[in-house]
Amino acid sequence: MRHEWVFDVLSDLLAYATRNDLPRLAAKVSAAIDEARSEIGENGDPPEEPQKPPPTGRRMH
Repeated sequence: MRHEWVFDVLSDLLAYATRNDLPRLAAKVSAAIDEARSEIGENGDPPEEPQKPPPTGRRMH
């Protein structure tokens, strides 16, 4: 999974916040972990965005 490092970093930050009595930071990092899981998805890839058409007068190659 190419995004695995993100979860490693966030998990380390969550552990740091918890160990050092930083509850607001811990809550925000926990929310960030949840958001990353949601955006990255089960397969490790970000959700696909529909391809936008090129600006008028330009062609895609």
